[in-house]
Formats: sequence, structure tokens, C-alpha cells
Amino acid sequence: MVQERILVVDDDQGLLRLLNMRLTAMGFTVTSCASGEEAIAVARREVFDLAITDLRLPDRDGLEVMQELLLVHPSLPVLILTAHGSIPNAVQAMQKGAYGYLTKPFDDKELTVCIEKALAQLRMTREIQRLKLLVKELYGLENVVARSQKMQTLLQQAAQVADTDATICLSGETGTGKEVIARVIHCNSRRARGPFIAINCGAIPETLFESELFGHVKGAFTGAQGSKRGLFQSANGGTLFLDEIGEMPFNLQVKLLRAIQEREVRAVGAESATKVDVRIITATNKDLAQAVKNGTFREDLYYRIQVVPLAVPPLRERRDDIPLLAQHFLQQSARRMDKNIRGFLPDAMQKLMLYSWPGNVRELENLIEKSVVLATEDVIAADLIAVANPSTEGQVKTLTEAREAFERGYLKDLLELTGGNISRAAQLAGRYRADFYKLLKKYGLHPGDTKGAQEAEPGKAVEQSSAEA
Repeated sequence: MVQERILVVDDDQGLLRLLNMRLTAMGFTVTSCASGEEAIAVARREVFDLAITDLRLPDRDGLEVMQELLLVHPSLPVLILTAHGSIPNAVQAMQKGAYGYLTKPFDDKELTVCIEKALAQLRMTREIQRLKLLVKELYGLENVVARSQKMQTLLQQAAQVADTDATICLSGETGTGKEVIARVIHCNSRRARGPFIAINCGAIPETLFESELFGHVKGAFTGAQGSKRGLFQSANGGTLFLDEIGEMPFNLQVKLLRAIQEREVRAVGAESATKVDVRIITATNKDLAQAVKNGTFREDLYYRIQVVPLAVPPLRERRDDIPLLAQHFLQQSARRMDKNIRGFLPDAMQKLMLYSWPGNVRELENLIEKSVVLATEDVIAADLIAVANPSTEGQVKTLTEAREAFERGYLKDLLELTGGNISRAAQLAGRYRADFYKLLKKYGLHPGDTKGAQEAEPGKAVEQSSAEA
């Protein structure tokens, strides 16, 4: 569980030590300050869940300190410590934004009750956020169709590493469902009660990236009107999912590397770093090893995030899952649009099965939703499945594939024409015998495999061995 942070401000060193001990025993992380100026300075560097301040401080009025704290953290609950004779001032403090007050001397029970009430709203807000995330995660589990062997293997690997804190890198084409797998791992880990925070590294402007990841303090840059938690701090106790990590700006990669290694972050404008307890899962549709060679991705960061690499297969390699996924998306879309659609006609399903799905699961989901929108019957017919013609889909070869196909056919024709006579075939091809043998070996061809192959020429076996050597 994430420890809540409390800022305590009092010039009485004895009371300060007592509060520190009591609050620490209650499970809170405590920062103590003996003056108002020190408290305000600390609040500008760090984010707190609650502040407790004395009404009378030697350098500043407690109300002024409270108002400064609320300027930095507008939603911060503040408790006022006051003596019996200052109760009217405490009431005034509540009118100006304090959550409540404690009259000195107070016992542990009073302290506990006041703190629990002050933190109740904050905890309720966080709990609602957590439940919303949990619903999304449970919903995501329904999207994991694992009939195919490749997906079965992937989910087994995910289950093995889920309950560890190992850093995971999910690789796969766009639309394969890498975030769904990340949520499944989080849901089945000891961090399931903590937050799951996802960020698309390619969608954040470079100038805002550091502030989004690590947070900032008030006044750190133009427009920083107050302190802000970064995504690392927001994911404390849970999982941070960095999608499309290959798009991260190169100059920020070293800061991410340090955050992952040290498990601490420094907010923009802060003087010191803050420890975080976060599990990192990354995802990419790029070849990061090639990016390292190209100099666009740090090699040390590459090895740091590749502790457990998991590959999410494209949809064309898990065709057994297509009928289940299609039916799942059909039910979802029909329910949203309040339509009664039972399923697919055989010719429609055949079309789905033969298509190559360059956009993977995301493309399938969008296509099914479109089909449901256009459907006028209780079944989806083939004419509603707007995909490329299976007979022509994927026929265009790359230049390398076309060249290799030609070379192989040409060599086979030569061997047929010469009856397997290597000397004659090499002469017709304008190649040395040694080069010709290398070509045959490259394409797995053998002169003896041709119809009407001649008997081996004298010395042929010796020449072949020499050529191969």
C-alpha cells in the first residue's frame, strides 16, 4: 500500500518529535518543519496528502502559511493546531480553507479521528479512480482470446512473470493488443490493487515530456502555477506502462534510465529526488535493436527494459482466434447500438479468415463495428465485410523476394535443360563452376534432383568438394 505523506509544521521541537513518532507509527511518511518558511519551501518541492500546522509560528502567522500551502496545493487538506484561547482564530482558519483544527493538548484518538476524516475524501477519490481502472482491466481480460498456440504460449509467459517486479518489454505490430497484455500482467500481480498508469510516448510533445513523467514544482517554468505529480509518482505502488517507448526523445532516455535503475525521480525544478515504488512495462512496434545501431535509442536503456522480452503475435499468425474475436466485437457493438445481431454468414467469416489484417486486432474491431452499423439483418453478410479481395491480397512481392524467386527458377530450368551437367549449366549461365555451386547450395538445389540427370562427370565429386570448400 502507498504511504500517505504528511507535512507537520510547529516550532515546539518536543511536539514535533511526538507527532513524528505517532504519525510514523500510524503508517504515514512524515516531513517535519520548525518554521513557516521552511514548510512553504518544502511544499514547493514535494507533494503531500495532508498538512498539520500550528496557528502561531515564530516567523509567520499560521493562517498565512496555510494560505501559501493552498496556493501551491489547492486540494491539500490542512489541520490547524491551536491552544484553548485561540479557538476563534481556528474557526477563522476554517473559514479561509482549513479542513479542521486540533486543540492542544490532544490524545492519539483525537489525532487519529481528525486525520482519518481529513484524508477520507482524498482516499475516496483515489478508490473511485482505482475501481474505474480495475473495471477497465477486467474488461480487458475479455479481449484476450487464447485459442491459438502462440497466444497460449504468450499468456503462460505473462503468468510466470506477472507476480515479479521484473521490467517487461512487449514487442509487436500496431494494434496487436500490447496494452491489453500489460493490463493482464498488472491484474495478476501483487500490485493489482495499485494504479495502472499508461502513457503513449509518441503522443507527448518533447517540451512537456519530462514534466509529464516526473512532475514539476511551482514556478519551475512559465505556466507552472502549482506543483504537479508526475506519472511516476501517480503510479506509485502500481504499474507504469510506457507505450511506444521507441518514440521517446533521445535526450530524455538517460533520465528514464536513472529513474528505472534507482527507482527515484526528480521533479522539474526540485532540489532533491523522491523515491518511487513502480513496476515498469514498456511496449514498442519498432525494432529497438536496430534503433540502437542507428543511434536513436540508448543501448544501456535497451538492456535495462529488455529484462523480460515478450512478443505479441500479429493477428495473421493467430487465425484460430479470429472467429472468437469477431464474435466478441460483434456482441459489444450490437449491445452499444441496441441491435439484435446473432453472428456471421459462412461467406463473411471466410472473408475474415482469408484477410491478412495489417492493422491486427484493432483493425478487426473497427471493421466489425462498421459492419454492425450497416447491418439491416440479424446476421452479417459478406458484402458488409469491407476488406481487400483475398485472391489478390498479399500477391505483390518485395524486390528481394522477386529476385530470389527468379534466380531459383532460372537455376532449376538450367539444370533441367542440361540434364544436371554442371559444366554445361555454368557455361550457359556465364558463371564459374565454383560460383554456380554456391548458387545451387543457396537455393537448396542438387543436379541429381533433375529429371534425366546425367551420370556424374569424371572428377565431378572432387571439383564439387573443392568448390564448396
